[in-house]
Amino acid sequence: MHHFTYRNGELYCEEVPVADIARNVGTPFYLYSAATLERHFQVFDSGFEGIPHQTCFAVKACSNIAILALFAGLGGGADIVSGGELFRALRAGIPPERIIYSGVGKTVEEMRQALDASILMFNVESPQELDRLQDVAATQGVKAPVAFRINPDVDPKTHAYISTGLAKNKFGIPVDEALEEYGRAMSMANIEVVGVSCHIGSQLTQVEPFIEALDKMKQFIYRLERTGVRIRYLDLGGGVGITYNEESPPHPHDYARAIREELQDLDCTLILEPGRVIAGNGGILVTEVQYTKSNTGGKEPKHFVIVDAAMNDLARPSLYGAYHAILPVRESSGPGQVVDVVGPICETGDFMARDRFLPLMAQGDLVAIMSCGAYGFSMASNYNSRPRPAEVMVEGDRFRVIRQRERYEDLVRGETI
Repeated sequence: MHHFTYRNGELYCEEVPVADIARNVGTPFYLYSAATLERHFQVFDSGFEGIPHQTCFAVKACSNIAILALFAGLGGGADIVSGGELFRALRAGIPPERIIYSGVGKTVEEMRQALDASILMFNVESPQELDRLQDVAATQGVKAPVAFRINPDVDPKTHAYISTGLAKNKFGIPVDEALEEYGRAMSMANIEVVGVSCHIGSQLTQVEPFIEALDKMKQFIYRLERTGVRIRYLDLGGGVGITYNEESPPHPHDYARAIREELQDLDCTLILEPGRVIAGNGGILVTEVQYTKSNTGGKEPKHFVIVDAAMNDLARPSLYGAYHAILPVRESSGPGQVVDVVGPICETGDFMARDRFLPLMAQGDLVAIMSCGAYGFSMASNYNSRPRPAEVMVEGDRFRVIRQRERYEDLVRGETI
């Protein structure tokens, strides 16, 4: 469910016409519904009500501090993968005891920052990372709370670029090697073993891979306990998918129910890292049609709608071939046409949609690219020296800019001649 709906032929976000926002802030811009984000967080989190758990939003999915602050106010934590994301989470008011640090390439300085902040735990992904964390913690005179990210070799049945739980992926430590690493960690003076972690991928549309991974984690935890290692936290990662087109992902409560049933014998706090399932359908990208054109040199004419958003603003279609629904901001009942919706970037891969049947569009029309709340702005770049777009939040009948549109001066800040 989301709060982007048509009223009398006009697209609204909650109680505000999208066209009114466009007139005020210009295009392109990302637009978020606070009511949608709040509802999605609460629906996901409530599925685990009654058992010890912490919902840590995956900051990489949508990292604006206004949105992180909204989740912090709902009791949410943060799953981070960089020092910058730690900075954002703390700036947004997320307590450090609700922050977990994942990622395969943590630097010495990033470890220092996280130890200084006293985060909940590090998800360690390699033997060398464990050695480095021990050295950094010793220098700081503290103990680093650690879980190892276990690679369970489970096929998540998702896009290869967002699959993270197979043996061939760069993430985590194979189950067969992890027992030895836990033994090493237990012998280190500045390491405190507190948990086990896994994450098998993103945009999963079936519950079964989660259950398969959880079963492997349970068996591994039992092996650890037999060696005297007490596990306090089980981090199951994220990855629950959303509907972009015709997918049928599990409802968060169905996912939670399956997880709870499988967890019955474990005595530990569950940590969850949802990102897309909370933010994905809570945001859209609004763009304006600049030109329409038809190329007639081939066997059949090819029709294009050229908008002012581009692959630097929304990378998913170019990167993954991802589908995003595209809606006119003003509803149309007229004739349609099969078109490519493309941007102004000098790349053939700069497209929002290909061979999509859409209502006929004209210069100046506003278009909403749906389901852009996750991995939209957070993946944006300045390619072709394009300033990144504004971000706007709607709350009821009001809206506010939560990130100003970049200016040309922002593009060269830090550069010298």
